Amino acid sequence: MSDRGQDRGRGRGRAGRRGQGHGPGRGQGRGQGRGQEFGQGGGRGQGGQGRGQDRGRGRDQDRGRGRGQAQGSVPPVDRERGNAPISASGSTPQSAPAEHIQTVGVRRRGYGAAGTAVEVYTNHYNITIPDKIIYHYDVAMNQDLEKTRPLRANMDLIQRLQEQIAPEIFTPRCVYDGRKNLYSTRKLPFTDDKETFDVPSRSTPQPSQRPIKVTLTKVAELNPELLQRYTEGLQSLDNDILTTETALNVVVRMEPASRYPFNVRSFFTPYERKDIGNGLELWRGYFQSVRPAVGRMLLNVDISTGMMYKPGPLIDLALDFFGRQGNTPNMLAPSRGLPERMRRDLQQFLSGVKVITSAGAGPRMITSLSREGARQLTFQLQDGTITSVADHFRTSKNVTLRFPDILCAGIGTDGEYFPFEVCFVPPGQIARKQVPPEKTKAMVEFSTKSPSERLNSIRQGLGVLAHGQSEFVRQFGFHVDETQPLKIQARQLKPPTLQYGSGSKALTVVPRDGTWNMIDKKFYQPAEIVKWVVVIFENDRRFSRDRAKEMTKSLMDACKNAGIKIQNESPNVRYANPQGNINDALQAAGDECGATVEPKGDAPSLFVVVLPEHAADLYRAVKHFGDITQGVPTQCLRSHKCSRANFQYFANVCLKINVKLGGINVVPDHRSSSILTDPHNPTIIMGADVGHPPPNSKERPSFASVVANVDSSTSQYAARCRVQKARQEMIDDLEGMAKELIEEYRTHLREKEGKTNFDPKRILYFRDGVSEGQFQQVLDVELPCIKKACESLKIQPAITVIIVGKRHHVRLFPVDPRDPKQADKKSGNCKAGTIVDREIVHPTDVDFYLLPHAGLLGTSRPGRYTVLHDDSNFTVDAIQELCYTLCHVFARSTRSVSIPAPVYYADIVCDRARNHYDPTQGDLNLDVSDTASDDAAAAARVQRFSQAFKPLHPRMGTKAYYM
Repeated sequence: MSDRGQDRGRGRGRAGRRGQGHGPGRGQGRGQGRGQEFGQGGGRGQGGQGRGQDRGRGRDQDRGRGRGQAQGSVPPVDRERGNAPISASGSTPQSAPAEHIQTVGVRRRGYGAAGTAVEVYTNHYNITIPDKIIYHYDVAMNQDLEKTRPLRANMDLIQRLQEQIAPEIFTPRCVYDGRKNLYSTRKLPFTDDKETFDVPSRSTPQPSQRPIKVTLTKVAELNPELLQRYTEGLQSLDNDILTTETALNVVVRMEPASRYPFNVRSFFTPYERKDIGNGLELWRGYFQSVRPAVGRMLLNVDISTGMMYKPGPLIDLALDFFGRQGNTPNMLAPSRGLPERMRRDLQQFLSGVKVITSAGAGPRMITSLSREGARQLTFQLQDGTITSVADHFRTSKNVTLRFPDILCAGIGTDGEYFPFEVCFVPPGQIARKQVPPEKTKAMVEFSTKSPSERLNSIRQGLGVLAHGQSEFVRQFGFHVDETQPLKIQARQLKPPTLQYGSGSKALTVVPRDGTWNMIDKKFYQPAEIVKWVVVIFENDRRFSRDRAKEMTKSLMDACKNAGIKIQNESPNVRYANPQGNINDALQAAGDECGATVEPKGDAPSLFVVVLPEHAADLYRAVKHFGDITQGVPTQCLRSHKCSRANFQYFANVCLKINVKLGGINVVPDHRSSSILTDPHNPTIIMGADVGHPPPNSKERPSFASVVANVDSSTSQYAARCRVQKARQEMIDDLEGMAKELIEEYRTHLREKEGKTNFDPKRILYFRDGVSEGQFQQVLDVELPCIKKACESLKIQPAITVIIVGKRHHVRLFPVDPRDPKQADKKSGNCKAGTIVDREIVHPTDVDFYLLPHAGLLGTSRPGRYTVLHDDSNFTVDAIQELCYTLCHVFARSTRSVSIPAPVYYADIVCDRARNHYDPTQGDLNLDVSDTASDDAAAAARVQRFSQAFKPLHPRMGTKAYYM
């Protein structure tokens, strides 16, 4: 896991955008990043695993597979404004990509010029491109074992082939990615470019084991010169370039992969580790990836974190999992009271762990746990005799068990059971599981490093990666310049001006270092609370009536201060049993309010609900009742936080309440972004995302969400959410959701704003969560859906598609952390508004890295923006200004956040999808992470989720219920 910026982290398996990506719980905004490296790579959108498994299709960091025609372009370079392209070194102009070059996204025609020039360090290092032919071989094992065996087992197998079976053929040694691809610097002496070898499956072969047949077939000769032409904009992206890039990545990873535990692109070392309890420890890791840039190839190096099983006796690991290190091992004995629930939890934790046994077996994988102890568990010998596991070890292995009543581990596919006390867990095993919520804080503390600390760790990591000592790097003929990280040109954009409502002491504010405040300011469009009710799910001993009265008054004061009108200043206050029927309690409170408060008979316009600590299920029930069933906005407060809270706390609550009631907190001033405020071109800003279940949950669906503004100020966002097939990244019902949101926009402008020009002229579609390999799919699948939605409504707006990415390892560092003009004085990060669109970006397509927020902890992660399609032909500066401005209008914050507000909203909507299920349906447990027994059962369960998904109440259609 990488260090965090100030904002968002959520351990969502988006799954977790999103493999196994983990992030901490939500922080203040969003930039805490998804898809950190804990084991299996991904979080939401699992890009990168099994890369290149099809012959010739390998690639790194999910680079696009195909070539696509440019879908529009930015206008020619305005040289008088200084917007001319520059070379990779930044010293002389560099020509734009050649006209014949095909691109996936919009072709780069120039660079941005707005802002103040500044230099920054980045975690990239120059590399020289090899000048020799690379020979690519396909690896095939009998029964397709290369696809199913662990990467480490495959790599050990190929190592035995090269060093023991046929060293005379494999000199110098080839590099191997662990699946389908092997690369050599010389043509191997095979008959007809194909050869089959018999290789022992283990380093110490057993007489009963058959060797694995490995067939190597030459499939391509790769000329690295094509990579150089590609980086210079003289060559279109094709399969040879993708495969060559993958080959170079395999080369740089081969040496550390032979020495350390690894996970696709990261390697973890025991030199820096932390015990976090419950059988887990954290190891410092290093990420590296060869990437094409403008005019050159670069090596991106970063630190990461791996979650490992704690090594040692299996008994100790099991006791530590339960937090009972000091207990007797007999607590693991079913006959002595071990509950079945605890046995299942332990089985899920240990599943996949490799152990070595004193009986000489191993390392072999745990597949199950027995339901009985070794003394009680019996089996039949070959002579028909029935014996127990404990007696078998005493008579056959001469091992008398000290704890014969504790569990046994089922090992391997043969179903052999071994007593816990004869099993030992070797070090360096990645725990490929979802991070336990209670471990989030420990992971954040371990992985969080200030920018200067992170840069120093990266420099030290180069010594661990040891490129100069790698025989593979040397023989393939390229060199990594490790003298210093790359220093590149950047700019600091001017922050947008934000506009508040009438009654404010100052109608506008200009953020400073990504922050501002609400002092003496009124909301741009304050809402009105006609009648409301307070429901407290705490007893009056913990949350007294005096405290309830004080809380209510403080909340009303904050609302009035921000401009929210309150008609009823004496709301009904009811206490309710948190263990009772939540729907009945809220319904009774609403009925009482409707019967006693004018206008009588009307439902409340707001429920304020006070919840106890650790009440996730209660929260979900409240939101389901209000947002889904009744169409009444709800605002939940934690009892320990709202009890005697300060004014700032309630001011932040008001930010949420106002938009939930249909108000608008702040809008960008018309001078800040011409795209957003052009009255002649009504604009819809859409944000879209897909949230995935945790990596081991086949039986849970994915959730797709789209949000869009319904007002002319592009600040009031409605949302739609749908269920779709698990781990499907392309949005199924994008056409339907887009159509609904466009209709909401037209209705709002016509009926509530009195506009006569209510058809959108432009749609800007911000898509979150897709990897580079899925860019073409967005153009082929999702863009046509938006067009169809527009056609069905008989409109023809210009459409712009922008991908927003956070799952990358690019970091920016101020050259002088002590200079207040370069660095944020609190965190040491680059200042808010730092943007890079040169040198480390895509060789031909329009993309850039933007750091819009002031990080609070660790090293902030910039967002990466890629323009895939642009009917409007926006200038580079206009696109960059738009993205930066949208990072300042996130409704529940007075800080800029790390990605544009509509993208952030779409992410939250996916997270709120669980509220669309009736919490009384216990058989639809949204927190399960077990794998279904088979694909058919998983599909049936997903279908049940789809059928049980309840739509949002119509009254909430244009309100920001998700806040």
